[in-house]
Amino acid sequence: MSYTTAFSALSAAAAALVLLWISRPRRTYGIGNIAGPPSPSWIFGNMLQLLRSPQYGECEFEWRKMYGPIYRIKGCLGQNRLMVSDPIALQYILNSPSFFFSTTLQAMLLWLLGPRSVILRTGDDHRRLRASLNPAFTASAVRRYKPVFVKVARSITEQLNNSGTLPVDMCPLLSDATLKSVSEVVFGCPVEDLGADFIENNTQILHLSSSQSAGQILFDTVAGRLPRWILHQAIHLPTKTFGALRAQLKFADREGWRIVRERTEAAKLGLETEGDLYSVLVNSVGSDGISLSEEDIAGQTSLIMTAGQDTAGNTLTFALIELAKNPQLQDSLRAEIHAALGNDHENIGYDSMPLLNAFIKEVLRVYPAEPLSERVASEDVVLPLSGSIATTAGKQINQILIRKGDILTIAVASYQRMETRWGDDANTFRPGRWLDGTVQRGEAIGPYANLLSFHGGPHSCLGWRFAILEIQVFLCELVGKFSFSLPADHSIEVRVATTLIPTDSQGKKCALLSVKHIL
Repeated sequence: MSYTTAFSALSAAAAALVLLWISRPRRTYGIGNIAGPPSPSWIFGNMLQLLRSPQYGECEFEWRKMYGPIYRIKGCLGQNRLMVSDPIALQYILNSPSFFFSTTLQAMLLWLLGPRSVILRTGDDHRRLRASLNPAFTASAVRRYKPVFVKVARSITEQLNNSGTLPVDMCPLLSDATLKSVSEVVFGCPVEDLGADFIENNTQILHLSSSQSAGQILFDTVAGRLPRWILHQAIHLPTKTFGALRAQLKFADREGWRIVRERTEAAKLGLETEGDLYSVLVNSVGSDGISLSEEDIAGQTSLIMTAGQDTAGNTLTFALIELAKNPQLQDSLRAEIHAALGNDHENIGYDSMPLLNAFIKEVLRVYPAEPLSERVASEDVVLPLSGSIATTAGKQINQILIRKGDILTIAVASYQRMETRWGDDANTFRPGRWLDGTVQRGEAIGPYANLLSFHGGPHSCLGWRFAILEIQVFLCELVGKFSFSLPADHSIEVRVATTLIPTDSQGKKCALLSVKHIL
């Protein structure tokens, strides 16, 4: 080929590239080009505003109004982070293999749940294990657990009957009740059978997870920059927190294996076992399409115990707080409960009670257990948006280039207050929106009512049906027999620690309610 021909070919190629560049439909910008609030501190960025506001969401919800469903904040030490409440972007993130938990969050889950937990599995291994665990969480399986929920709910009634006239802190009461539910549903035994050491350590774990200091926030950032193997070894540090985490894994492993071996031995002898969750799983081993080992089953113990306890307890507490704020709503819900239920829990169809279920959806919408969830890009990817946004340079874009290692925050609470999805009064607690057609269907994101309270995609919460039935039963029992009101001298605030929690004015987890027996 002559130099002239070569030069002509190169010139044509260059011209083609220039034309392609000029005619590209849109430009893609990275996180650093996205608008967001100014950072008050290089050390903490916007993180103290986000996580340590006296009332959760004070800054976050204002930022969303100001910058829209996609905006950039500063993390600790100058880190860029993308806050995401755009439904198309959320759907993409939750269903894409290109995003996973951050290094710090993976380590925390490993410390708390153990390496065999389904939540930490990936790819085909995760799909296999999740599919094999499904038989214990289907609608028909969950219905078999209802007698346990009814029994535990009635035990709360007995405690409230004996509480006297002083206001009751509903947080420990409901936390203990949900622990009892989980123990009997999962293991088929009273919580006392798990041992005093297990119960004591469980209480310590819950206490540790109900606070979040500035030092913890900074630690998360610093820890995320350490090599993964070093971070994983931190579990052996001689601190109170890591000691409790080590004990949690030890007790969960002990009890999980004990129950699995008991159920396996009973199955080999042809004995009929209780209808608890682990019996369902053990009996499903060897069935068509089930690829489940005893190790897989025992390895879920810490996850099920942790996820099934305080999240449900907190949700129930927020439900009672809202009823205490709104006596008219409380009276209407009680009337529906009495009309549908009476004293018969056995044959009631909870799903046929419209106000009850609208109320539960509204509680989950306004008070998601995990209002923020962090993800990190494992590779370069282009994130689609449902509409255009302006960059810091004023350019309109409808996709964002996410680089490998970029941190994204799934802003669950912000998504669940979007006016375009939930109505113009999305910041108001109003169960009627679920009955009057206000809620827009839109893209399917979460497994329940299009909410992200149970997350979405392949890693959505396996036990969401379990949680809904438990909440239905508990509310029918409690609201049917008691009235709840706010004490005059007690304020309740909403803060985020590991999860969203009610606190007093000093930041201590607490929800004092005046309780009056009416039936």
